[in-house]
Amino acid sequence: MEKLFFASDYQEGAHPSILKRLEETNLMKTAGYGTDAFCDAAREKIRAACNAPEAAVHFLVGGTQTNATVIGAILKPYQGVVAAESGHISVHEAGIIERGGHKVLSLPHDHGKLTAKSIEAYCEKYWKDANREHMVMPGMVYLSQPTEYGTLYSLSEMEEIRAVCDKYRMPLYVDGARLAYALAAPENDVTLPALARLVDAFYIGGTKCGALLGEAVVIPDPALLPHFFTVVKQHGALLAKGRLLGLQFDALFTDDLYRRIGKPAIEAAEKLRSALIEAGYRLAFDSPTNQIFVILKNGEMERLQEKVEFSFWEKYDETHTVVRFATSWATTENDTESLMALLAANP
Repeated sequence: MEKLFFASDYQEGAHPSILKRLEETNLMKTAGYGTDAFCDAAREKIRAACNAPEAAVHFLVGGTQTNATVIGAILKPYQGVVAAESGHISVHEAGIIERGGHKVLSLPHDHGKLTAKSIEAYCEKYWKDANREHMVMPGMVYLSQPTEYGTLYSLSEMEEIRAVCDKYRMPLYVDGARLAYALAAPENDVTLPALARLVDAFYIGGTKCGALLGEAVVIPDPALLPHFFTVVKQHGALLAKGRLLGLQFDALFTDDLYRRIGKPAIEAAEKLRSALIEAGYRLAFDSPTNQIFVILKNGEMERLQEKVEFSFWEKYDETHTVVRFATSWATTENDTESLMALLAANP
């Protein structure tokens, strides 16, 4: 039996619709740096999907570059970015925000989520501190939808956080690396137009959602970052053959593909959750998107590792480990059934 791969949601190449478009246009000659007709078409489709006709849309090469570029462009030199302790910029981006001269102001989280209450308490404490001029000012808020734990912010939670950001005049930025899986989840009530209404900048993930590479940054009010193109280039996030990114997002936003592309991942994840519970496994917590977190005995984990690729998440105790199974747009029914059979048979 070949090994099964459930370690992440970007182990495959690209959706067939994207590969077809890339092949069809391979020998065409276009202008560079995203100034071509394909990028323009993709921008218009994204604006329409977000109901944000004036939005600036920029195509960047990857998630880490995107986070560093947006955060670095928004913050003043004396400001930091508020994020969950589990946030991608807090843990898994190798300190790139700090390398850019800004501190990540990490707050406790509830399964990956910040609350409006905790953000407000942090800001209130800063502004009431007589020594605040010696400290890093909270200058913006970073969220992920979905979070690193696969959980979702509800519309009401997002609105409450927006209100706190308005109170303290902080831009709100949303990392949408896995946004397609949030949009496909039945529990989700935060749409693309809602994001465009509530946040100052967000990105629509491509790398983990069917593209070969690339992310689309949406800035509903372009006046927020008037020279963003130059900042993107300064951060090494600008692709000379920009049409390769525009083509992919043009395909993803044709016939509602971006919203539909997450559905197989959500369906596969739900089957796996049910199978895990039925087989007597304990979920570390509930996550409604494409990431499943399971508590395994260390021996169980070692046996499964021989047949399945999955991710170590964290040590639970001396004899148990939390691991993550991730489904994707390309997860097949056969792979899902094979993993379910393995889990049922694993003693």
